[in-house]
Amino acid sequence: MFRIRHAIQSDVGILLKLAKMVHFINLPADKEAIAEKIRRSRASFTVRGETPPVDANGAYTGPAGHSPQYMFVVEDARSGSPIGTSALIAQMGSPGNPNVALTLRKREFFSKDLQTGATHVTAQLLLEEDGPSEIGGLIVGPTFRGHGVGKMLSLVRFHYIGLHRKRFKDRLLAEMMAPITPDGRNLFWDHFGRKFINLSYVEADTFCMRSREFMTSLLPREEIYLTLLPPEARAVIGQVGADTLPARRMLERLGFVYRDRIDPFDGGPNLEAKTDDIPLIRDTRRVDFAGAAPEGKAKGNAIVSHEDPANSERPFLAVMTPYTEASGGKSIKLPKQAIELLGVQPGARLGFTPLDSYGAIAPKAAAKSAASNNGAAAKPGKGATKKQASKPAKGGKKAKPAKRKAKA
Repeated sequence: MFRIRHAIQSDVGILLKLAKMVHFINLPADKEAIAEKIRRSRASFTVRGETPPVDANGAYTGPAGHSPQYMFVVEDARSGSPIGTSALIAQMGSPGNPNVALTLRKREFFSKDLQTGATHVTAQLLLEEDGPSEIGGLIVGPTFRGHGVGKMLSLVRFHYIGLHRKRFKDRLLAEMMAPITPDGRNLFWDHFGRKFINLSYVEADTFCMRSREFMTSLLPREEIYLTLLPPEARAVIGQVGADTLPARRMLERLGFVYRDRIDPFDGGPNLEAKTDDIPLIRDTRRVDFAGAAPEGKAKGNAIVSHEDPANSERPFLAVMTPYTEASGGKSIKLPKQAIELLGVQPGARLGFTPLDSYGAIAPKAAAKSAASNNGAAAKPGKGATKKQASKPAKGGKKAKPAKRKAKA
């Protein structure tokens, strides 16, 4: 069995190794940056109360002036060693430090004399000072992929939001990473962003961790016709790589959709959802712990957590486990191993998200999401690799998709 907990400073080394496997702004391959994220996360997990401290302008006044950030780590119960991580940020964007994206629009032109026309896609800078909450930074060590660890790391974020709904915004954002080349470049950045900001893709993405001012100052505010970009740059817009495809599909099953907004660095799609429309968040509640379940009687499946913000060493623990309900659903019983991993006694209050119907959640969401794109994207198709997503037109016609890497 695996256990999820908050990240601690002794995790820095292993998290750094994980960060080097995939290029993530949410988990940069930088030791000091990871250590700082862990410090912020630790402070966020130990805050009491449900309303984040903000000033009259809505700016967060907590640790280091940053919005609460939660870094989850999953560990092998036998070794205690971290094998994966995911993150949750309470709010992206604040007064003077907006969240930045590009909005895609379709423009149609027609000549009566020539009796011909063209459809073009444009991109325009979008700045949000009161932006959404964000989920991201999901990485699992290669040895443990395909064992449900990634699913657990992904779902625990919705579990935590459900337990602390007032801490989070009414919209959720997932920035999906577009493909990068084997040498760490991104074709969209090379042919778009770098025309305005003379930094490499990695340099710009890394600097963005400290400040986004350079983006708002140097990127143009006017609409830019993406037809002007070469086909290889247009081909990656709104697309994700093979490593990110499973995460995208899971989010779309939960109700996330692509609304023609992309990341200004790599052109990856922004998936969004209304927080209260996510079934897992709606179904999350607190229950009493009623003791051990009889051997072999626990049949359901759930994310179960135990919180103690006053205990800085163990403010949050969670497991994915079978369970049995008691007292009409007001309490649950757990297997012995889950009890030991959570360290709970009868009568304790637990966070509870039933997963029994997870496979049936929004089964048509992915297809609906693709169909809703206004012409700036193509429908996702079959296959284990992601060769399908947003493809702005070449001279009014859609360009062929290309292979890519990932951001989760």
